Amino acid sequence: MAAPRPLLICLMGPTASGKTDLAIDLARVLGCELVSVDSALVYRGLDIGSAKPDYPHHLMDIREPSQPYSAADFAADAERVVNGIIQRGKTPLLVGGTMLYFRAFLEGLAAMPAADAAIRAAIEAQAAQQGWPVLHRELAAVDPQAAARIHPNHSQRLCRALEVYRASGVPISEWQRRQGEGGGAAQRYRLCQLAICPRERAVLHQRIALRFEQMMAAGFLDEVRALHRRPELHPELPAIRAVGYRQLWHYLDGECSLDDAVARGIAATRQLAKRQLTWLRKWPGLNWLETDAAGNVLPAPRSHSAVEQCVEDLLQQALNFIGRAPHH
Repeated sequence: MAAPRPLLICLMGPTASGKTDLAIDLARVLGCELVSVDSALVYRGLDIGSAKPDYPHHLMDIREPSQPYSAADFAADAERVVNGIIQRGKTPLLVGGTMLYFRAFLEGLAAMPAADAAIRAAIEAQAAQQGWPVLHRELAAVDPQAAARIHPNHSQRLCRALEVYRASGVPISEWQRRQGEGGGAAQRYRLCQLAICPRERAVLHQRIALRFEQMMAAGFLDEVRALHRRPELHPELPAIRAVGYRQLWHYLDGECSLDDAVARGIAATRQLAKRQLTWLRKWPGLNWLETDAAGNVLPAPRSHSAVEQCVEDLLQQALNFIGRAPHH
């Protein structure tokens, strides 16, 4: 008889939903090792603005902010880390809100063309001359599916989509359609996929605003100022484009007032949460943990899959132990 596939727990959710605190509680009770699935936590020096936790996470602080980190990098690193956790007899618990990273690891990535500095430079030069909306129309002509998903002002994603097409002649949406062909972790593990979010959207918005204010009080501006002084860093790097960092960078460049930067940062964080929830609503096999304003898990229908039921029972015991159990 074949050995059962190892268990892999994924805890997802929008920013400020409480997923990190819950993951730490569960790790302590269930004996899991945490793996960060967050595109900002990978960078050293991005601490306050990324709400970097003190509790140990794999794949945190593994890059300098001058070094871009991709979904393909994450998929390879997560595979190595998860294998190591299982070999130590522990359960991996992946936690974060970078849904593209989750998808890359769980579904696999097609052999999409690598970044091409020359093509990217040509696209950026064209954008500087003609504007990103013109390039968005160019993308719509060759890849309407990608153009429908990418906002005309989202220069990083737009540039990558055009770069892939110019390098390969194949639209990025087609590469993404082939994504599962290489095989992902979902085929090798028993998956328990959880998402945590306040039931009321207003509660999430309040948490986002409060957390941003707390980050500012904790020295977020000084953190960004230290990054701003580093000559190798610039606003087009993925690390500096992270929510909150980009807006405060604009303030330090004299493009807006501090009050405007904070307001824009909060607005951008709310938009990020909205995008994350859009991903999550379409995510297959997801079990929702909705919370109230105090962070307590609210009752939800029981799942029917044998694997999910087993994990749900284990999760229920853990929630009881840490005082987060649903109130019936």
